[in-house]
Amino acid sequence: MNKQLRGGLLLALAALIWGMAFSAQSEGGKYLGPFAFTAARSFITFFALLLFEAVGSRGKRQARPAETAPLSAYIKLGVPLGVVMFAATALQQLGLTIDPSAAKSGFITALYIVIVPILGLLFFRRRVGAQMWLGVALSLVGLVLLCVKDGFMIGAGDLVTLACAVMFAVHIVAVDRFASGLSAPRLCCAQFGVTGVLALIVTLFTETTHVSDLLACWPSLLYVGVCSGAMGYTLQIAGQKYTEPTVASLILCLESVFAAVGGWLLLGQVLSPRELAGCAVMLVACVLAQLPEKHTAKA
Repeated sequence: MNKQLRGGLLLALAALIWGMAFSAQSEGGKYLGPFAFTAARSFITFFALLLFEAVGSRGKRQARPAETAPLSAYIKLGVPLGVVMFAATALQQLGLTIDPSAAKSGFITALYIVIVPILGLLFFRRRVGAQMWLGVALSLVGLVLLCVKDGFMIGAGDLVTLACAVMFAVHIVAVDRFASGLSAPRLCCAQFGVTGVLALIVTLFTETTHVSDLLACWPSLLYVGVCSGAMGYTLQIAGQKYTEPTVASLILCLESVFAAVGGWLLLGQVLSPRELAGCAVMLVACVLAQLPEKHTAKA
């Protein structure tokens, strides 16, 4: 199989897994509070990544500089990244608890693709092209179509999910800026460990969780923890080895589309024509947001 085709298929599979995770999170929110769910999924991902790393270390791999980095390097960066990841995932789950629409959550979360270049402009003075600003404008139009209620009111769940998108954008910028030379799976493992601990602490003070609640939603936790967290991340890394960055970003935009499809197929959630139009406009905005930054890098 052609390497480019293989990479594209791996990335599409990652987008499919991540998109369907919104339905699993929506279902899990019926049994667990947002922080308890975040804690459980993060610990599952943490141990799954440890297992993947242990199995992978037995295979024949070419030595990489990342493998010589000391443990302190992963702790130094993994802690702040874990704090940001905790905020992002907890806000996403909280938003789904308030409004369980998987499609809306998926498309609003996807706005991180638009927010990332804006953060780059604000903090690192990276030039933003005309297509980027067009993407921002379209994303706002799509957000209004998708989320604004009668009387020009936006739902609380939508606002929380939008804050989640901002935190995911901060996370992406931080990884791009500071994670060079570190093993991606090991860094991911460290940050999910921190996320799990923080979510558990908040859970102990704000939520009441029973073992029966965990057992009731174990399929959702297992899917989000192993498939979305560990497997999806691994597929992304593998796919990007053979795929041009712009193409990879556009393929991963399909996550929001799969979120809408999953909500319809698995949860019976149907979007109105206005909401479908909002999804379409936001998807176009996410695609446009990827193009100028890559062209600028080639200039």
